[in-house]
Amino acid sequence: MQRPLEGIRVLDLTVALAGPYGSLLLGGMGAEVIRVESPSGGDIARTNPPYVGDHGFHFGAPEEGDVSLTILNRARNKKSVTIDLKSAEGRALLLDLAKHADVVIENMSEGATGRLGVAYDDIAAVNPAIVYASIKAFGEPSIYPGTKGMDIIVQALSGIMDVTGFADGPPTRFGLPIADLLAPLYACNGILAALIQRGRTGKGQHVEVSMLDCLASLMAEEHFDIFSGAGYPTRSGNFTDRLVPFGVYETSDGHVAIVAFSPAWMRGLFETMGRPDILDDSRFATRGPRMKHASELNAMIQQWTRGHRTEEVVSLLIARQVPCGPVRTALEVLGDPRLRERGAVVELEHPRHGKVGATGMGLPIRFSAAQVGFDRPAEELGASNEAVFGGMLGLGAGEIAALKARGAI
Repeated sequence: MQRPLEGIRVLDLTVALAGPYGSLLLGGMGAEVIRVESPSGGDIARTNPPYVGDHGFHFGAPEEGDVSLTILNRARNKKSVTIDLKSAEGRALLLDLAKHADVVIENMSEGATGRLGVAYDDIAAVNPAIVYASIKAFGEPSIYPGTKGMDIIVQALSGIMDVTGFADGPPTRFGLPIADLLAPLYACNGILAALIQRGRTGKGQHVEVSMLDCLASLMAEEHFDIFSGAGYPTRSGNFTDRLVPFGVYETSDGHVAIVAFSPAWMRGLFETMGRPDILDDSRFATRGPRMKHASELNAMIQQWTRGHRTEEVVSLLIARQVPCGPVRTALEVLGDPRLRERGAVVELEHPRHGKVGATGMGLPIRFSAAQVGFDRPAEELGASNEAVFGGMLGLGAGEIAALKARGAI
């Protein structure tokens, strides 16, 4: 089957995670992604341990032929070319490539694209139909000048740490680089919307996404301002008091998540516990009083779950149609054969050694009439120089060699 984005060409000027994850998604949906990296070493992620090569995985200094596991994950379905954007020849080469592209995606630091001469206005001047996407930490110009846009800094400023963790504990970092992973999802939405609009108007545009904006917009999904004013803490740990019973409860061998806020689910839970009398207790009969006495109700439920194994709790509650599930470890999820069959997680491949026995991100979108996925391993730095500069721009082998000798590529 065809891929949804076949025929769309993307120039990828991104580094680290936020940008490369966005271009990874576009490549997985069929876009031709040409990743532009510095000839002096490429994406900083190429130096992330662990490395894998002739001698398997290791965390030491990289040896000849070793590739960072990070790159094997984030650079699939992309062609790698090298261009020194700080040189006049390199900038001219990039602008020539832009004439043949549909999309440019970048996540450079504030002001960098302008200094290099590859900002939206520069690209649009040679290709007015270009869709140019920028992923920034705090917008451009930044609303926090001088602040580095690292994921943990964005999490701190977004408020997500304030609502993560237990009420009597410190603010807690989300367990994944959520800002780096969320912003490219919005960027891809913006890119696809701009391509649709270009199909109607023939004109491209600049799409900008701020990592902080993305997290802050999600913060407003919960009405923390109103709940805080009523005396409820912003951090509630493993429980959501306004929906109690709703939370993670300890078992004799692990933990289980239970959701039972509807009358039918509550009855199923309490009858399974052998405590149908709880339904007649004025503290728990309706939602308002239940919120005020959430800690007492959660203690009753946890006393019961602690007396049973996780598997037993889940089996008993599913039989009563009460929503529940075991809290799985990261390794259990990454090794789940059902998730691998669906392509949510996949095995990574080295460009020369094949499958390496490590898990990578899949493309969790399924189409009825299109094929998606990551079927081409990450390329070594500059592996597509000849194919792209020769095939797309018509440069001869001598011209390409001369550009390399001068350090432009």
